[in-house]
Amino acid sequence: MSVSPRVSVVMLAFGDEAFLGSAVEAVLASVGVDVDLVLVDNGCTSDAVRTLPGDPRLLVVTPEENLGFAGGVNHGARSARGDWLALVNSDAEVAPDALARLVTVASRPGVGIASGSIRLASDPSTMNSAGNPLHVVGLSWAGGLGEPASSHAVEADVASASGAGLVLSRDLWQQLGGFADEYFAYHEDVDLSWRTWQAGLRVVYVPDAVVVHHYEFSRNALKMYLLEKNRQVFLRTAYGRRLRAATWIPVTALDVAMSVVARAQGWSAEKRRAHTWLRENSDWIRARRAHIQSTRRVGDRDLLHLLTANLDQQVFPLPRGAGVLQGAMRAYWAVARRLV
Repeated sequence: MSVSPRVSVVMLAFGDEAFLGSAVEAVLASVGVDVDLVLVDNGCTSDAVRTLPGDPRLLVVTPEENLGFAGGVNHGARSARGDWLALVNSDAEVAPDALARLVTVASRPGVGIASGSIRLASDPSTMNSAGNPLHVVGLSWAGGLGEPASSHAVEADVASASGAGLVLSRDLWQQLGGFADEYFAYHEDVDLSWRTWQAGLRVVYVPDAVVVHHYEFSRNALKMYLLEKNRQVFLRTAYGRRLRAATWIPVTALDVAMSVVARAQGWSAEKRRAHTWLRENSDWIRARRAHIQSTRRVGDRDLLHLLTANLDQQVFPLPRGAGVLQGAMRAYWAVARRLV
């Protein structure tokens, strides 16, 4: 008799958690794997955690404070006992065979992370994420958002896995050091995926590993602060020297444009706060950069195929005439990438 793969799922609970019960139930109903679930109560404000049915496969851990997504997952992963580590959002339901399908792909030689087919709960035939693209300036977004799932029915390498539903070996997680707590939330999945590629392993989108996600796109002051801070952290630590130089012009242009947008949308204070954090934590940034660049096995030249010079206008609405800027960006990158 074959032995099912042992998978530890880490899930975070924060806020009201209207879908937590369904998310936990779906994970524990997984087939083809020997599953356990580490639930990190990161500040649940309802009785969603307390009223979960008892199950010996469910372990609830409660840190002393809200650690954010990055720190919360790190906290939960320390209690994981499976050979495989899965991340599943608390507002997402995995299909019964999703984890098994993700493990099958993640266990192939040369593969590091397997990312699920994340579908919109409002219409499961529509994509939430088919893996997340990465723009040369460090922006990332839900790939294929709003597109038919039938258009994303083929397995493919992707720049970044979606943290809503992914699997990697626990050994690889430990080798990479998990997430950086300093990210708190947003962009940590991009960072982990890029470092996986730098380690010489692929990140693969798995179309038949379906995860239904109660996704709501939102913007608020804290999110804008974290997005701005974390994009800069990623660029300053993950890109090699030549790639940093090749992207300096568009990154600088974006910073100027973001300042204008921040003033127009009323979050200039959050942008200033992000750059204050970067200045105050410059020693940590330098140390993290030195570690990442010294441990990588693959150079940036071999990773250029993962980057895009196109912004998804559905996710990033651009002003009239922005098509000219998109064209200029593509033309610039076609030349600049040769310098990496």
